[in-house]
Amino acid sequence: MDATGKNLTDGDFCKVIAGTHKGKSGVVRDINTSKTGQITITVVQQNGERFKTLGKNIEIN
Repeated sequence: MDATGKNLTDGDFCKVIAGTHKGKSGVVRDINTSKTGQITITVVQQNGERFKTLGKNIEIN
């Protein structure tokens, strides 16, 4: 299930299923909602690398 259909919480493990970072996974951090209503999150990978993506592009595991 993607983040738009579930209550997303800080610390959830997710996999990116669409967008620039497709195939990467990590822990959800820093959840924000933009002025247009889009959910944006920071994902921290196991190696410590961080990237931002949209909530609609992830799947919660």
